[in-house]
Amino acid sequence: MARPLRSLSASASSIFVMSLVVVTALVGGLVVATESLAARPNVVLIMSDDQGLGDFGATGNPLIETPHIDAMARRSASMSTFYVSPVCAPTRACLMTGRYNYRTRAIDTFVGRAMMEPAEVTIAEVLADAGYATGIFGKWHLGDNYPLRPMDQGFSASLVHRGGGLGQPSDPPENDRRYTDAILFRDGVATATKGYCTDVYFDAAFDFIEESQRDDKNFFIYLPTNAPHGPFHDVPEALRQKYLAKPLEELMIHKPSGAKLAHEHDTLARIAAMITNIDENVGRLFDKLDELELTENTIVIYMVDNGPNTVRYVTRQLRGRKSDVHEGGIRSPFWMHWPARLTAGHVDDTPAAHIDVLPTLLAACEVPVPAGLKLDGRNFLPLLKGESIDWPEREIVIQSHRGNVPVRYHHFMIRDARWKLVHPTGFGYTGFKKPPTFEKLELYDIVADPGETRNLAAEHPEVVTRLKAAYNRWFDDVSSTREDNYGPPRIHIGTPHENPTALTRQDWRDGNWDVHSNGYWLLHVATAGTYDFEVILRPAAAAVGTASLEVAGRTVDVAVEPAAERVSIDGVELPAGDGRLKVTLRFANGERGPYQVLVRRRATGSRPARN
Repeated sequence: MARPLRSLSASASSIFVMSLVVVTALVGGLVVATESLAARPNVVLIMSDDQGLGDFGATGNPLIETPHIDAMARRSASMSTFYVSPVCAPTRACLMTGRYNYRTRAIDTFVGRAMMEPAEVTIAEVLADAGYATGIFGKWHLGDNYPLRPMDQGFSASLVHRGGGLGQPSDPPENDRRYTDAILFRDGVATATKGYCTDVYFDAAFDFIEESQRDDKNFFIYLPTNAPHGPFHDVPEALRQKYLAKPLEELMIHKPSGAKLAHEHDTLARIAAMITNIDENVGRLFDKLDELELTENTIVIYMVDNGPNTVRYVTRQLRGRKSDVHEGGIRSPFWMHWPARLTAGHVDDTPAAHIDVLPTLLAACEVPVPAGLKLDGRNFLPLLKGESIDWPEREIVIQSHRGNVPVRYHHFMIRDARWKLVHPTGFGYTGFKKPPTFEKLELYDIVADPGETRNLAAEHPEVVTRLKAAYNRWFDDVSSTREDNYGPPRIHIGTPHENPTALTRQDWRDGNWDVHSNGYWLLHVATAGTYDFEVILRPAAAAVGTASLEVAGRTVDVAVEPAAERVSIDGVELPAGDGRLKVTLRFANGERGPYQVLVRRRATGSRPARN
């Protein structure tokens, strides 16, 4: 496909494409349609994990080195007041759908509540339908099994880890908490990779760009790194050594002493190393776009998913960190680099949020919002362009906390153009003796007081009343999106799309990640038949025991031998339909659940298959 030359100005590029349309109109409508697509931009959306607003030179950080991102920021237009959720999966659901995550069933980060309703329409699906090649490389965190995977949600290419990060119970046991040479999943297939994970994701993106060019297709690339999320044991060592020599205690909000200070210094050195590694890859991305002469008409966005994962430097000393609903936990940079259409250095301070990214990108790509799709977000592209438009005042609501269903008034914020009402009751599980009221209510003039230092609730009760009413309308609305609004999605087994299916602690119900915990999985059996189960033990059995499988109203027990790492339970007949599966490991010293369970549907007449 022909593309505008990088040397053309934005206006000249538009004239060039319009001229092609006029000339080819004399030849035939089909050619006109093809050439008109030449003006569409490519898109690369980068979102780092747990980085925080203050972890960039561009936002004033004096020690963490991000020269390539800083240069991108200078060349970009930006939204200076941009909100995300305080934790991973809710932000990702909002970003992918343009809808509040409470509409999508993705309401927490684990134990089955980070799975997104498969009927939700993602930006990848919309752009794929419009002819874009779509790829994700990094962290999905919205479901690991069919029909919840990125490849089921509009991405034609994917290289991702499972769950919320490497080093978590969703990992294959062989990964052993490693970020280097990790086992990732390429289009659903476990794949051994070589190199540090962030480098691997960007390399895969570069291959995808080149493949898209060979196929004459525009591309949409989603690059959500799992860095600088923990664990922090596996980081680029040369960069870690560099940061160990820096006075990182200057970034610490609360400075411990002695051994604790040394430990915190090392942790921050590891986080900084991961951030600078991301920055180096951003530099490599622009080198690749320059090499292919794609920079002019490729949108590159940089943002983060939530606040920083430690209490550290934040621009203007904003309160809070990851999981908080004060500004430090929910603010992100938003830099959009698009030389063909945006003016470098333009800044708009209108409040915007993750729900706005989908409609903004669709507008930039000249792709209409699908008919009937209800979005919560708005297109802020005109603001990035510096256009004078009618922008009716609205409220942005952010709410996230542990638990199976949202609780009214628990750990939320709502803000309009000036005021922010926040109820920081804590991200933890809801165990209230009575529903939370407004005992921790805080109201801030957030424009005049971005550090949230002066609670004005008592002085402006009329604002409290107005924002409380707006919040209640929002909560009622997002809670009534569909029947069984907060029921978790089910994992499908026995489909041609995924066999075997790996069930992990990421998505089980009523359990947690403690080694002694147990839970169950909500399943949909797509095809009645014979199923084999491979139970993965971690740690291995220390003594003789029993593995008890409960599924489809029956229980099957098999012996577990000492030192066993896997146990097979084969030949179980399952009817089609919804059900649940639970495996209990029983030993003399107690019970626990498995590390993972692999479920295989047998082909008719076949024997059990093993890895």
